[in-house]
Amino acid sequence: MISCVMFDFGGVVIESPFIAFAKFERERGLPSGFLRSVNASNPDGNAWAQLERSDVTIDEFDQLFADETEMLGHRVGGGEVLKLLYGDVRPGMRRVLNVLPELGYRIVCLTNNVVSDGEIRADVADAMSCFEKVYESSAMGSRKPEPEFFQAVLDDLKINPAEAVFLDDLGINLKPARAMGITTIKVTGEDQAIADLEAVLGESLSS
Repeated sequence: MISCVMFDFGGVVIESPFIAFAKFERERGLPSGFLRSVNASNPDGNAWAQLERSDVTIDEFDQLFADETEMLGHRVGGGEVLKLLYGDVRPGMRRVLNVLPELGYRIVCLTNNVVSDGEIRADVADAMSCFEKVYESSAMGSRKPEPEFFQAVLDDLKINPAEAVFLDDLGINLKPARAMGITTIKVTGEDQAIADLEAVLGESLSS
């Protein structure tokens, strides 16, 4: 029986950064999907992966990412991309974060993130405050989709995989969780995600 709902943050609770990536690419005259292609190259050891595990500083990431993009034909500083990460909080998801605890479910956030000295927007901080706990790759030293990330979360929560459902917008992150026995939902949009979660839980999540 599912007792815990695990949310990715970017692309699930807030709008996908890929929207901002696409706008940036159009404005800079870059090929469509260029930034995603950079992050997909050597996904376990590239600059982005290293930053999310806190293996490099933001300054080091800025240079490493620039070098990677230059090798692919278009130099982009990593610092420029970090500014694109936080989209608007999805209102339906924000409502669901209130409803689930009222129905007795634990809710946690599993996010690949980076250490930042920047001020967190009020709406983002508000959404983050809803979670029982936020599991950050930058603090844990591992990241999705690494199985040890998911196992560490399960161990900390003291639950079995069958007790959890995990929502993420990236299939690569869902695959290892599903292999461990966690129920997974691939998020392609807000309404779809909420409907699929209602189906999994057998609950109405209307306020």
